[in-house]
Amino acid sequence: MKQQVDYMIVGSGLAGASLACALLDRGKQVLVVNDRQLYSSTKVAAGLYIPITGRKMVNTWKADAIIPALIAYYNKLEALTHAKFLHESRIYRPFVSFEEQNEWMGKSAQSGYMNYIHKVRTSSFNSGINDPYGGIELKMSGFLDTETFHKAMQQFFQLNEVLIEGNFDFRHIQFVSDKAVYKDITASKIIFCDGTYVSSNPFFNWLPFSPVKGEVLTIESDLDIDVIVNRGVFCVPLGGSKFRVGSNYDNNNLTWTPTEKGKHQIEERLKALINTPFTTVYQKAGVRPATKDRRPYIGLHPSNETIGIFNGLGTKGVSLSPYFGEHFASFLEGETELDNEVNISRYFSLS
Repeated sequence: MKQQVDYMIVGSGLAGASLACALLDRGKQVLVVNDRQLYSSTKVAAGLYIPITGRKMVNTWKADAIIPALIAYYNKLEALTHAKFLHESRIYRPFVSFEEQNEWMGKSAQSGYMNYIHKVRTSSFNSGINDPYGGIELKMSGFLDTETFHKAMQQFFQLNEVLIEGNFDFRHIQFVSDKAVYKDITASKIIFCDGTYVSSNPFFNWLPFSPVKGEVLTIESDLDIDVIVNRGVFCVPLGGSKFRVGSNYDNNNLTWTPTEKGKHQIEERLKALINTPFTTVYQKAGVRPATKDRRPYIGLHPSNETIGIFNGLGTKGVSLSPYFGEHFASFLEGETELDNEVNISRYFSLS
């Protein structure tokens, strides 16, 4: 049966789901293409969102807009899907010296940081953590259970009859007038949210991606904490004696197979973070669709505006996808201009 829609979205991970939801909210006819056979970074992501990040511990890019947007977005979807996947939690980062402790005592009073700092601790927070100098406790932070989120969104799209299961075959796409035709479906636009599989996408494989592999462990331990601990590696309480720990970064081995090397790296860093014994019970790996300039790729093709891309969220897909899914939908519907920092026009010379 022939079908006409406003948008076909290829990929139902964090990016595809957020864009689909933003367009559905606008009353648009949407079809989401999902291939269950493909690996998905969404399904294996650790899911952390942190307002202050990096070695220099500065506010994450666009934090004041991104953090409130993600909390509102995931809370709304939890209500719609009757599932629980957003877990708001403070994040504790131990200090490594008195100098760092003093620096954060001063920073905590600065307006740019005040909204995200719960407390600066000047002594050990927990006997199971290596934190002789205390640490900084962040708020407006937590993690997304990405596997539960993905399952809930697939069910939501199925119930709303907007999901197509199967592989997207580029051989079946044609362009007729100002429309894109895929098999028996005519769409005003096809937007590719295909993650690391963009390398096989003939329309956008010219964009300079820099994929990175990450591995995550599930451990069992008697560590008694109710916050996420993050320094060198993160340690997320999952309930009971289980914790999720990660991650490492590998630009060379871009397979989806866990490695002994990765496991060893994470375990050694965890031993430096906590002084409580632990046992690794599970390990998984994923490849993140990172970009050369660490900014997402969003926009329409330079010579064919019936196709577009929403990709390159890298390690921050959980936090970036809600804000930029809404932003891209707003652009597609003629409500705003694209942010220059994410617009793929910055790389048109490579197409």
